[in-house]
Amino acid sequence: MIARYTLPQMGNIWTEQAKYDAWLKVEVAACEAWAKLGRIPKKDLAIIKKKAKFSVKRIEAIERKTNHDLIAFLTSVAENVGPSSRFIHLGMTSTDVVDTAQAIQLTDAADVLLEGLGRLAQVLKKQAKTHRYTMMIGRTHGVHAEPVTFGLKMALWFDEVNRNIERLKQAREHIAVGMISGAVGTFANIDPRVEGQVCKLLGLKPALVSTQTLQRDRHAYFLSVLAVIASSLEKFATELRNLQRTEILEVEEYFAEGQKGSSAMPHKRNPLTSERVAGLARVVRGYAITAQENVALWHERDITHSSAERVIFPDATILLHYMLEKFINVVEKMNVYPQRMKRNIQLTRGLVSSQQVLLALIGKGFTREQAYAIVQRNALNAWKNELNFRELIQADPQVITSLSAAEIEKCFDLSYHLKNVDFVLKRAGIQ
Repeated sequence: MIARYTLPQMGNIWTEQAKYDAWLKVEVAACEAWAKLGRIPKKDLAIIKKKAKFSVKRIEAIERKTNHDLIAFLTSVAENVGPSSRFIHLGMTSTDVVDTAQAIQLTDAADVLLEGLGRLAQVLKKQAKTHRYTMMIGRTHGVHAEPVTFGLKMALWFDEVNRNIERLKQAREHIAVGMISGAVGTFANIDPRVEGQVCKLLGLKPALVSTQTLQRDRHAYFLSVLAVIASSLEKFATELRNLQRTEILEVEEYFAEGQKGSSAMPHKRNPLTSERVAGLARVVRGYAITAQENVALWHERDITHSSAERVIFPDATILLHYMLEKFINVVEKMNVYPQRMKRNIQLTRGLVSSQQVLLALIGKGFTREQAYAIVQRNALNAWKNELNFRELIQADPQVITSLSAAEIEKCFDLSYHLKNVDFVLKRAGIQ
């Protein structure tokens, strides 16, 4: 297998130099395969491997005349190799090179993203462990429900990130595929063994069937997975933005010394990175739509996909990598305010314990409908008149004739909600 470069920053994968480097790897690998089959003399292969080079500037100059980038590339290489260059690109078509080389770039991009997702999973795991018992109010429909813990929220995200890691690994397999099958995929002018050898050298699998191109359902799946990952990041970022609202202020993005939040209002501390992540997720999802539009090509090939892919593949992977790096930093440095969380739990004056009262009454023989009516009557009174729910329950004749003071006390013990936290975290792989 040809050695791949070390894990780079995402942008390095998509430079013109990197693209032509990948093209050259495919061409040289094909020459090696032909040489094994006796079609290329060993001395010519040695010359090709030694002298096969290119100049990006020279390719650009030639392309201005040919209006064909692959031919311009081959011409630049041939100028360096000399007569032995007649064996380069033997029996191949442009897309044999472009699609196979693009598979190298996409798998390298996937590896960078997988590394980032792994780091995000670890920082979420750390926060989950730190805040496993940090109690906060759970909200459904935006309304206070029952207590949860911030650690459980982090565990939920950790689990989702792990699912995204598995999705991306699967998507990587779908695009780690090469093709050296000739003008329409029939191997008319190239030995199928060349394709197998090239893919083996490059760490790819050969497509079982191809036309002049690899089929774009593979790439649509890959971009769709990137869109799902971006949507997860948007979900996390949106939750943090909500938790930073002044009325809530349970979690806050780190605000560095000297940082400014507003040109007009010096007091502002805004969740700007989370907002940036949420906004950029919309762009990544747009690229996924374009990739899906690219699936339907005419007959054995057209190039409607090509121009779009020159934009969406680099942009989507670079953008998602950027989002990951920014959000990892947010999670690592965010300020968590447990006292504010406790205070917010008490905003409804005990209403968060309504289900415990309901279950206690059912345990004493009330039907569910009877118990629900008693609890809801007191809950609505507490809501409407801003009264303490616990005090209303302690004064309700139907309740106090059935529940002792100690049993009522137990209903309002918030630690009740912590009893299975360790079970959930352990099940999620957080010890």
